[in-house]
Amino acid sequence: MNFVLGAERTRLLRRGVQLEYLTMGWNSLEAVIAIGAGVLAGSIALVGFGLDSIIEVISGAILFWRLRAELKVPDGDTSELWERRALLFVGVSFFLLAAYVVYESSKKLWLREVPAESVPGLILAALSLIVMPLLALSKHRTARLLGSRALAADAMETAICSYLSLALLLGLAVNAWLGWWWADPVAALAMVPLIVHEGREAIEESREAPSS
Repeated sequence: MNFVLGAERTRLLRRGVQLEYLTMGWNSLEAVIAIGAGVLAGSIALVGFGLDSIIEVISGAILFWRLRAELKVPDGDTSELWERRALLFVGVSFFLLAAYVVYESSKKLWLREVPAESVPGLILAALSLIVMPLLALSKHRTARLLGSRALAADAMETAICSYLSLALLLGLAVNAWLGWWWADPVAALAMVPLIVHEGREAIEESREAPSS
């Protein structure tokens, strides 16, 4: 699993910890603003966006714990155990994310909930489209160098959250221009098979016997 060792691995682990700090900080702020703006605007889409951010905070906290643990006790066998546990928890968080998407999107389609306009919400979604892809790319590169499947899965979850930010923006835009109120939930539902696949793959990998 370990592609780099010694001082270089320590540097990459610290970089991963910093990325998870950013993930938890940004998504905590995102959750507060999105839920607050959603309540004020009566926007279910924004409230749901805030709940999605909370799931991302949970995933970030799991990886923060895993990376910090190896920094404190850099033992190969122990690190593999932490890696597998983190991968399992991240896999579960994918299923939480899928459940959130299915519930919110189905409810919007069933009740024909039209996305409510919110300037703070639009600004937040636009900023998220800048921040989240950069975080996902940095996590992916760090995961590849560390050989961390758990961090790679977390990077994928961050990338999916970037897509949901795009779906929110497009949903608000096409509803305003074309009256397609269903665009946001349909776009989000299209991601569910991928989310479930990633979650199942992470859980299955967490149960595999470590390579010798």
